Amino acid sequence: MNETTKQNRITFRTWFALCPARHVLSLLGLAAIAAYFALRGRRDVMQALSDALARPWHRALSRICSHVPFSVAEALIALGIIAGLVYIIFTVVQLIRRSGRSARIYRFLLTCLTAFALIYGGFCLLWGVYYYSADFEEQSGIRGAPASVEQLTAVTRYFTDLVNRYDVQIARDENGDFAEDMDAVFARSPALYDAVETALPCLKGDALAAKPVLFSRAMSYINFTGFFFPFTGEANINVDSPACLVPSTIAHELAHQRGVAEEDEANFVAVLASLESGDAAYCYCSCLLAYIHLGNALYAADYDAWRDNYYRLCDGARHDLEENSRYWAQFETPVSTVSDQVYTGFLQSYGQTLGLKTYGKCVDLLIAYYNTTALEAGA
Repeated sequence: MNETTKQNRITFRTWFALCPARHVLSLLGLAAIAAYFALRGRRDVMQALSDALARPWHRALSRICSHVPFSVAEALIALGIIAGLVYIIFTVVQLIRRSGRSARIYRFLLTCLTAFALIYGGFCLLWGVYYYSADFEEQSGIRGAPASVEQLTAVTRYFTDLVNRYDVQIARDENGDFAEDMDAVFARSPALYDAVETALPCLKGDALAAKPVLFSRAMSYINFTGFFFPFTGEANINVDSPACLVPSTIAHELAHQRGVAEEDEANFVAVLASLESGDAAYCYCSCLLAYIHLGNALYAADYDAWRDNYYRLCDGARHDLEENSRYWAQFETPVSTVSDQVYTGFLQSYGQTLGLKTYGKCVDLLIAYYNTTALEAGA
């Protein structure tokens, strides 16, 4: 062995000895990420990981976390942010006050790499596998397809009428705002999927409640109405956002909890589950969500038909849509723009090539499933 080789081996051992656990953990995380991207084209492997790892993990952790009254996901994220800030400050102080700066910088960078590798690797294995295994369309047999403007108009009219029907069954305050008791709405969320999972076994799951997020206002700044956290299996809801769509967000995040990964499919499932449940608050809000998606598509396809449907909406629904637009307008900042771009990139990294535009698929599913009913209702 020559002197150069000996020196290199000594250097490697020296750096490795600085923080051996972080070296091992970072390598494991990076290996998981590499394996995921190398094998995600293998449908059988992704399906096996989904069935044997992701779903059992979500079921187990969601049951455990259901015994805690607050969002464990939010607590973990908050602790992670605090720990990260403390570690950065500690490292800066140590760099100023003590020697050995090269070793400290190396430890800091390796810690950042380890955190990234473990978190992103975990997302790949506990969530990313869903995007490359059987999706809701395949499992349920409900498939979206291109539709005519007439079909789009008919289904939009159908949901317009449903919004009006359920509007008279919900509570409003003196200002006309949606005023259902949110505590009661959350309390009823475990039973939301009882009816639909009987017809669609692919949606079977534990009857668990969604959880409100304490720092909901912060979520609004990054344009999030809710999120499913794969590490704890919890459905987390932004309760600072307009109440008129909170129940539909609950239904959406619970769809993620039951293995529906794609955003557009989760929107459709939220509408379907809510209508099957018969719960007036969930029905109204999810029909309003469906109207928003259908109405946006109709606006681009046939403005006159959109206008006729919009003015067919009851006063309460139009008030809710205006309040929703007013609320989100205040968050149109560079922060929200960056957040959208980051989330779009996140979706694209899992093969969702349309990014945030994949929400449009919800319209195809709504038309495919409700077109016949809409035509019969309009006959």
